[in-house]
Amino acid sequence: MRILMIGGTGTISSAITRQLAAAGHDLWLLNRGNRSNEVPANVKQVIADINDEEKVRQSLGDTQFDAVCEFIGFLPSQVERDIRLFEGRTRQYVYISSASAYGKPARNHVITEGTTLANPYWQYSRDKIACEELLLKAYREKGFPMTIVRPSHTYCERGVPVSVHGPKGSWQVLKRMMEGKPVLVNGDGSSLWTLTWNEDFAQGFIGLLGNPKAIGEAFQIMSDESLTWNQIYECVGQALGVEVHPYHVASSFLAAVCPPEYDLLGNLLGDKSVTVVFDCTKLKRAVPGFRPTVRFDEGVRRCVSYLLSHPELQVEDPEFDAWCDRVIEAQETAKNSFRV
Repeated sequence: MRILMIGGTGTISSAITRQLAAAGHDLWLLNRGNRSNEVPANVKQVIADINDEEKVRQSLGDTQFDAVCEFIGFLPSQVERDIRLFEGRTRQYVYISSASAYGKPARNHVITEGTTLANPYWQYSRDKIACEELLLKAYREKGFPMTIVRPSHTYCERGVPVSVHGPKGSWQVLKRMMEGKPVLVNGDGSSLWTLTWNEDFAQGFIGLLGNPKAIGEAFQIMSDESLTWNQIYECVGQALGVEVHPYHVASSFLAAVCPPEYDLLGNLLGDKSVTVVFDCTKLKRAVPGFRPTVRFDEGVRRCVSYLLSHPELQVEDPEFDAWCDRVIEAQETAKNSFRV
């Protein structure tokens, strides 16, 4: 197949790029070229800003594609641009949405593609919903051959998933663990969460490309493994070889006192603090070979090993570190004020 990926070098898309290239597909990447050195040699690179619509038209010429995959479309205006660019020149347009678009807490903690989309806490998610609605309208009214994919928390070796971290990523949380300091965990840590290794996600995603069962449909792609946040942090500690000291704080309090750039209102109340279990039956019917194989305890060991051997990824965040200490001090002060 001839496939165009808009993006192609991020956490989710890099694994898809590798697998498609290894399978010998005619793969094209359209992005700004910031990670060109990581792209397989047999992949065609179109260096352009997708927001420069005219330059993209010129760069692609009259090339037709079997699939166009959009990984960096976040706003309805960007989806409208893609429809203009690719209507009539692709057999399938695959849009990466987000499982954070599902209403939480849901009426049923088991999430399917039919679960209502609504997120009053997170503008990011509301924008994704609006993008999906535009695509559904284009499919119904014009036959635009779209497929919607909703990932949840997908990770790779470049970063360890945690629920509470600053804008510079999760390294500071790991640093606190290694220093024996308490780390913030949302709620009592008992809510269930799903983490998916990016190579597993890629397997399901690729199975939807060129798949006639995927046109006009939405699919969620996740691991079948659900863990509590306490278990997740315990796995991280085991990978680091340290004892973790979780410090539990209500998600609503964390969202209320965090700096705006942490966006814990959306990240926690609109997503990670609510128990969800994803049912991927629909995907498995369309892609019978989909079977995630990387458990989180194995995935996080790979992450920690990679991070410890790549100092450039060990980005410290002293402001977040100090904020964690202030939150812990404030809660301890409040508890002590009630003690006789």
